[in-house]
Amino acid sequence: MIKDNQRYLNRLHVVVDAVVTAASYLLAWWLMFGSRFADKEIGVLDMGIYFSALYFVVPGYLILYYWNKLYTPKRVQRPENEILNIIRANLIGIVLFLAGLYLANSIDRELQHFSRGMLALFAIINTISGILVRALIRRILHLMRKRGYNLKHILLVGYSRAAEAYIDRIIANPQWGYMVRGILDDNVPRGAVYKGVKVLGSIDNLPFILPENKLDEIAVTLALQDYDRLEEIVNLCEKSGVHTKFIPDYNSLIPGKPYTEDLGGLPVINIRYVPLSNTLNAVAKRAVDIVGSLCGLIVTSPLLLIVAILIRATSKGPIIFSQERIGQHNHAFKMYKFRTMYVQDTTEEKKGWTTKNDPRVTKVGRILRKTSIDELPQLFNILIGDMSLVGPRPERPQYVEKFKEEIPRYMIKHQVRPGLTGWAQINGYRGDTSIRKRIEYDIYYIENWSMSFDFKIMFLTIFRGFINENAY
Repeated sequence: MIKDNQRYLNRLHVVVDAVVTAASYLLAWWLMFGSRFADKEIGVLDMGIYFSALYFVVPGYLILYYWNKLYTPKRVQRPENEILNIIRANLIGIVLFLAGLYLANSIDRELQHFSRGMLALFAIINTISGILVRALIRRILHLMRKRGYNLKHILLVGYSRAAEAYIDRIIANPQWGYMVRGILDDNVPRGAVYKGVKVLGSIDNLPFILPENKLDEIAVTLALQDYDRLEEIVNLCEKSGVHTKFIPDYNSLIPGKPYTEDLGGLPVINIRYVPLSNTLNAVAKRAVDIVGSLCGLIVTSPLLLIVAILIRATSKGPIIFSQERIGQHNHAFKMYKFRTMYVQDTTEEKKGWTTKNDPRVTKVGRILRKTSIDELPQLFNILIGDMSLVGPRPERPQYVEKFKEEIPRYMIKHQVRPGLTGWAQINGYRGDTSIRKRIEYDIYYIENWSMSFDFKIMFLTIFRGFINENAY
């Protein structure tokens, strides 16, 4: 059984970590004091004092690794999360070590000579060693699982979209080491196959399969219409002692990234996580918008003046063109742009998007559109709070009314401020391109927002966003 293998692997992992931690400490000491190039006149403590610290360092770091979830199964754990946990554990470890030395110094004044430089060297070596050793272990386990060793055998109870999605991910990631033995379902005939996984029979066969003790996990993947049997099936699986997990079939209802919260002991599923609903995140983003728009206006002011003169000299009409757009919380606002078209009446203006070689666009306007310079007046929109430097691009009211009926989840984009640039735009979805794909990128941005993500988008806009073949 895989659970026995996991127990042995965890024990081995603890031993490896203990050896790596001790070796890193000893190496740090040798590099600091043991080589023939070391300065012998810096008041080095007795070697025994340094080495006696290992009695506290090794078990202490193993406990920190445990608290930072470094002994959880690595099948589906993301490598970057593991790296962050190693760094966090070592930072906490070195802070606790220094705090311990400070307290011990009041008892034994000699410990004030304990080398802080050696501790810093130890923290660096141990962090790098821990990351490399875990990468090696992960690689070995992946190779073993691809060759059919250390597999976790799973039975799915219920045929649904959730079951298909689960199988798809397992097939796409053989390094996880999952082996789906089959599916039990009351509505799909026995012998039906999905990507090599067979329906073995009805759910009523579960009491006869569980006693065979050949399964490592049961995944309950019932379709929504079969949820009346959920409690019965979970109770049956729990009695068998087989690890059971529930994969809800709610993708059609909750297509985003849901998160749970505890409401006095009652788990509540929030349909979508929007980081910018957090006040601190919103305030931080707004501060960046204010500073960024002010700096942008100052830096581009000579260019703004030149463009204004060119527009005035080459065509009749106002320099700045304003148009109603829909922003955060469905609030309508006037979005500013440099005028790039000949002056039109209201009905002509609402005719549609600009297309390639559109006769309404002026010669100067084509250059401004192609280089996105016509968007620069939106820095004023950002400054007054209608827009943000980064976010989904705003649409006109008539298109919002049209798309919200045609495209699922379209209105989610209005949960945040619209942006001068966005994740969809730097990926090529601007102008006359797929609205559905644009919304997919916008929702990804909304659900995965971070300040670093914003800076990444602004940086990439320099190379991908200003000049675009779809900007007419």
